[in-house]
Amino acid sequence: MQSGAASRAADLLGISQPAVSQAIRRLELEAGLALFVRARARLQPTPEARAFLIEVERSFVGIDALQHRLLSLRQFGLDRLSVAAYPALGLGLVPRVLATMQADRPALHVSLQVMSSKDVRERVLAGLCEIGLMADEASTLGLNHYLLSEVAGVIALKKGNRLAREKQISVAQFLSQPIISLNAEDASTRRLIAALGSEAHRYAPRIETPYGVSVCECVAQGLGVGLINPLVGASYAERGIVLRPFALRVPFRSILATTAARPLSTTAKQFIAMLRQTITQVIGQQKQ
Repeated sequence: MQSGAASRAADLLGISQPAVSQAIRRLELEAGLALFVRARARLQPTPEARAFLIEVERSFVGIDALQHRLLSLRQFGLDRLSVAAYPALGLGLVPRVLATMQADRPALHVSLQVMSSKDVRERVLAGLCEIGLMADEASTLGLNHYLLSEVAGVIALKKGNRLAREKQISVAQFLSQPIISLNAEDASTRRLIAALGSEAHRYAPRIETPYGVSVCECVAQGLGVGLINPLVGASYAERGIVLRPFALRVPFRSILATTAARPLSTTAKQFIAMLRQTITQVIGQQKQ
């Protein structure tokens, strides 16, 4: 189906064209379905063939997961941890937790993959990681999931901004600044617009970006201010960014996802406990 012709498929597989044609005929005979339409020396897949391909690809994902697991066991044994995380947690908070863990367990091998929440979900479902950390707009269908954290968004400002002197940023002050926003489809952006109420028409971001770390990078460059997850902003104090409470409570929620097919290891349970503890510490420090 990828090559579109038996001759090209034969080249890719390293076999003869007649062998490819015979394999297709044998498959169609066993299935009792026409999987390809022959037209001008090309093979055009039928709708049934496309539906079958989806199932085949799912099977290969399962095989890839098994191969990945066997390789990990061969190289690192059981003393390992596999985490997929969205950038809000994966680029700052999770490495902080891992540093604490590895201080006591130097032999621990960690796979930390940072990706979008959607990709985190797919990776957990495929069995390619033990723990997934994602934003709450991602689907949790088919997953064991728990609310890891719910924290109020804060305003990130570049040090030296006149609003950095304020103890809390009002709606009027926020809207008076060039705004750097998470994308419109982000759950926190939708909550912010809803919370603004009658003032929502004044919300006109200068820059939109999918990740809180991108918002912070833009703030650090003096491009404006942004509402962010405080767990993201905690890593930017040394970059000249200050965080201030916002007059409106706009929650940012993080979800911890696992699969029933893969019971959590002792190492994973330890990681989760330390992650929760670190989140509590970070939020507590910011309130001081």
